[in-house]
Order: sequence, then C-alpha cells, then structure tokens
Amino acid sequence: MTDPALGTGGDAAQSFQVDLRGVVDLLSRHLYSGPRVYVRELLQNATDAVTARRALDVDAPARVRFRGTDGGGLEVTDTGVGLTPDEARELLATVGRSSKRDLELGGGRTEFLGQFGIGLLSAFTVSDRIELESYSAAHPDAPGVRWVGHSDGTYDLTVLDRTPDAPVGSTVRLRPRRDMDHWLAPETVAALATEFGSLLPLDVAVEVPLDAAGDVAWRRVTEPDLPWRATYPDDAARERALVHYCERTLGFTPLACIDLDVPLTGASGVAFVLPAAVPPGGGRHRVYLKRMLVGERVDGLLPDWAFYVRCVVDADGLVPTASREALYDDEALLVTRDALAGQVRDWTVRTLRTTSRVARELVATHHLAVRSLALVDDEMLDLAAQVLPFETSDGPRTLAEVAVEGAVVHTTSIEEYRRVAPIARAQGLLVVNAGYVYDADLLGRLSARAGWDVRPLRARDVAQVLDHVAPGRELALLDTLRAATAAVRDLDVEVVVRRFAPEDLPAVLLDDRDDEHRRGVAAAVDAADDLWGGVLAGFATEPAPARRLVLNDASTTVRRLLAGAHRPDVFAAGLRSLYVTAVLLAGEPLRGRDATTMTDAMTVLLEAGLGTAGPDAARDPEGSATTDDQEDAP
Repeated sequence: MTDPALGTGGDAAQSFQVDLRGVVDLLSRHLYSGPRVYVRELLQNATDAVTARRALDVDAPARVRFRGTDGGGLEVTDTGVGLTPDEARELLATVGRSSKRDLELGGGRTEFLGQFGIGLLSAFTVSDRIELESYSAAHPDAPGVRWVGHSDGTYDLTVLDRTPDAPVGSTVRLRPRRDMDHWLAPETVAALATEFGSLLPLDVAVEVPLDAAGDVAWRRVTEPDLPWRATYPDDAARERALVHYCERTLGFTPLACIDLDVPLTGASGVAFVLPAAVPPGGGRHRVYLKRMLVGERVDGLLPDWAFYVRCVVDADGLVPTASREALYDDEALLVTRDALAGQVRDWTVRTLRTTSRVARELVATHHLAVRSLALVDDEMLDLAAQVLPFETSDGPRTLAEVAVEGAVVHTTSIEEYRRVAPIARAQGLLVVNAGYVYDADLLGRLSARAGWDVRPLRARDVAQVLDHVAPGRELALLDTLRAATAAVRDLDVEVVVRRFAPEDLPAVLLDDRDDEHRRGVAAAVDAADDLWGGVLAGFATEPAPARRLVLNDASTTVRRLLAGAHRPDVFAAGLRSLYVTAVLLAGEPLRGRDATTMTDAMTVLLEAGLGTAGPDAARDPEGSATTDDQEDAP
C-alpha cells in the first residue's frame, strides 16, 4: 500500500526543499579555490553585459571601472546591457539561472564568457552583502532596480525611478567582511584585475592612490590587442615584443617563441621555450578563454614530452570547469592538444635540422625533452641520432658518429658503464652509456630501425679486448685461481686473470646477461611446482656465478696478491678487498654484505700487517692500556 505521505504515481512532481544559506556557502566558499576569484567573476559578468549591449548597439561604450568607497568597500561599474526589475527577479532570485541562456535551445551562447550564472555569488567570499544597481539598455523606458543579497540566503529587491540622466549599465557594491579588508584594497584589486583581465577587449581601469595626500588616478589594466595578434613594424619588433611579454608575464627570457594557432577551436597564442633545463613532466600553461584568464598553471594543454615550453593561449571553443579555473577534458581539448603539440614538434624538428644558435642551445639545454619526443616520434628519433650527444668511452659522440665505426654497443646502466669504461677507453672499445633517463629506451627503438646495428654490451665484448696471460703463466695460476674462486664463492663471483690497460686498475667486475638469464631460469625451476619445474628444467643449464672478478695481471698489486696464495687467510682477504674496490669503482652502492666483507677483510689484513694477536690486542679508551701504553708504563 502506498504511503500517503509519499503521494501516488499520479501526483504532480514536488520541488526539492533547499537550504539557500547552505547553497550560497557551497557556491561562494567551496566551488572556488580562494577569495581572489571574486574579481574575475565580477569582470566576467561586466564583460558579458557589455557584449550583450554591443549586440544591440555596436557603438556602445565598453568600460568597466573599479573604485574604492568609504569604509574600505568596492564599487564596480560597467556600461553593459543592464537589467529590468522583472529580469532581476527572474535571474538573481534563482541560484544557477544564467542571463546568457539561449531561450530557444536552452544552451549557453558562445559569445559570452559565463555559462553557469553563479559568478555573482563568488563575492560572498569577501563580503556578507552584495548590492547591484542596474538600468536596462534593451528597455529604455523600464525603471531601474536595486538588488541586495545577503550571505544568509535572503535578498531585497527595490524598483528605482528612472531619471533621464540615469546611467545605463550596472554597479556592484561590496562591503568587506572584517577579515577580508585587504582583498578590496585598491592595489590588490588592480593586481587581480590585471592578472585576470589584462587581455580583455574592454577599457578596464582601477582607481588607485597616488600619494599619502589622498590623490588618486585611474590605472588601465587591459591591452588593446593580443600580443601575438598585434601589428608590428617587422618580425624583429614582433619578436622583441613577445620576449618582453614573456618576461613580464611568465618571468623569464625565452630561448625562442613558437606561434600557435588552432582555427577549429579558436585557439591561438605562443609557446615560449624555457631558457634552462627543467625536470621531465607535464608543463603548466597560462590559458585564457575569450581573453579572460582561466589559470596560470593549467595542465593538459600539451603532451608530457613538451615540458620544455610554457604556453600562453587564448581560445574561444574550449570549455572551462564549473569553477572556471581549469579546462574540461573533452573532444575539443583533445583536438587542441594534438594541434598545439604538432606545431611545437614541427618547430623543434625544423630548428634541429639547422646549425643555428637556437638549435645548439636547444640541444644543450633541452636534450632530455628531445629524447622524450624521440621515444614517440620516428622522424625525431632519426634526427636525435644525428644531433644528440651521448656519453661514450671516447668522449661525447652522436649515435650517427658511433655507427660509422661499427655496431652501437651500449650499457644499460651507469654502474655497468663505469665498470667497463676504463678498460674500453684504454683498449679502444667504443661503448655508449645508455644508463641515463630515456637513453636505453631510445636505443631500443633505434635497434628496430633499418640500417642500425644497436645492441647491449655483452661480457664477451669486453673479454675479447682483454689479453690472455701467457700459457705458462696461466698454467702456473690454475691452482691459485681455483683457490681464489673458492675464497669468494659466497659472493657469487668467479675469478679470472687477464692483462689489460690501464695497469693501475687492479680488477673489474663484469656481468653477463646470458648468465643472468640462466640464473633466472634456475630460480624459476626452484620456485615452480613439480609439473612446471619439470618443464622449465628442460630449458635450464648450470648457471654460472653472477659476476666475474677479472684480475689485471699487469697490476703490481694483483701479482703480489697472487704470489701470496700460500697464506690462505691473507689471500682471501685481499681478494675480497679487491671485489669491494671494484664495486665502488663501478659506482654501485655498498650493500650490507659488501660493507661487512670489507670490514672483515681489513681486519685480517691489519692483523697480518701489524702482527697483532687478535681483537683483544687493543682495548678501547675506557679499558686497559694498549700494548704501546704498557711498554711505556713504569
């Protein structure tokens, strides 16, 4: 049975009961990021009102004025279309109603900035009372209206007699809350109006004090033209003007300026190339919609690889979020992003194909960005191989220069490169360090391109440039090497002896990827159940040690160590010390086991060299005297 309180299916729909005070608080205090946006919303409403009036009269004035009032208040006057009392009742008494609705289609009209009809409520972030006085231009005979809204959700509406000298347009008056006086101060208002509305096609001015005597002047905050659309005497003058605009707006002198234009969404602007390197990641850009600032740090306008530019863009066809502080991620934004990315990419390719100063500075400063783009763009990949410097064992070289001498052999980590670089440099083996960000992936992509022989460094690449010791010497060292491998078996290292330059490098660690693969298979066999273990065992071979500690027989230190194999404890300690030294020379961090190995080895070597009897031979300062102290005692 239906609950009478709920009604029946034939009853008329009921309206929600809304706590207007809560709605006002939600919209004015929580929709926006902070109080500062109230200036933007007042500017936006004034701009829309002027746009509506100019649709009736193209010669109508387009002015907005901000001036302070007694008691620290603010008055904002525009020469817009104004409101009649009936329009005020309809539009200002209903939260969410917009004066810019298309009455036939019910959608927002594209010539207006605002689409949500709630901007006036943002003033409640700085004031508990909003007063609007307005006289209509569309209905010259209609009386004026004064609407006063309060932060508790109530409002008053008064019809005003219209005199012949009544100004067409609207005036908004605010009185600051006790803790919000600074937001209505003239200098603060001027700064915010400049930030949000500097590109508006209106005459916007703020009355600011000149001196302590109380003199004031009007400061215009808008520019007549978009900087990138203005007319200049020549290209050099335009370049200087855009550089100056970037310096005062973004705070840096750009390396270059890239024109942007997407007619489909009415987007235009400039991408400024940063003068210094920045970490990889998505850039944040200054975005305007219909010449009103959306935000200074809007993301999503360019792909991640374009982190070397900062854009200033104005668009007509993009959609802001409800707070009008970001862009709505829709198809229009996707089209705009792709088009802007293509224009930045085309400029980059064109520039890098030249030998200009800008090309050289671009490579020197933003080589990471070029590498990032090369990961997703085949043309840039080929170009990057021609112009980007890579660290090699023969100094900085481009990949094209390396390829002239044969295969492009590269390490995949900085540590691996550091291990082999001294040997490769001395033996004339050309090795590329691909341990930096993007490099290994970039070389991986290049290996799939026709005409390129690119592969990771293998242990045998290094081994083949190391000289074997003489047969007699090798035969004499057989037992010593077996003892050496046994001494470091717990470190998963195999010891071999070769001769190589430089002679002052006693040992080097080498990894072998084939051995790593075999160890991976063996580990999988151990971890698998009987069925899968049996299948995997067919692919497994006896894994070799994880690393090879290659001792340099040309080193005096190594020869003395090998000659001391008759003292197993000292011999093992020396080997383990060389292992840790090789780890450090490779730039690898010491693991806990390595640190313990070094400490234990040093202890053995110190005892052997100093002739001490054990750890009790030297006491700490709070214990007994040391051996030397005892000898000096009376």
